[in-house]
Amino acid sequence: MKEGLHPELHKITVVCSCGAQFETLSTMSKLHVEICSQCHPFFTGKQKLLDTAGRVERFKKKYAKKEEVKPKGPRTITID
Repeated sequence: MKEGLHPELHKITVVCSCGAQFETLSTMSKLHVEICSQCHPFFTGKQKLLDTAGRVERFKKKYAKKEEVKPKGPRTITID
């Protein structure tokens, strides 16, 4: 591998605006973020998923019919 080709990695502390800190490796000397996994609503469970315009109900209604239809078995013909 050639010398001086890759940037130098530093062990840094990432600081969130909520006050949380964690260590990682980076080519930057400092890193400040606005939101992290400790304060993001998706990861904390505070986020509510909204069903816009009844899409989930329409999906369930559309594909519920296909579950009710059972595949027919092989046909048997009787000859008298």
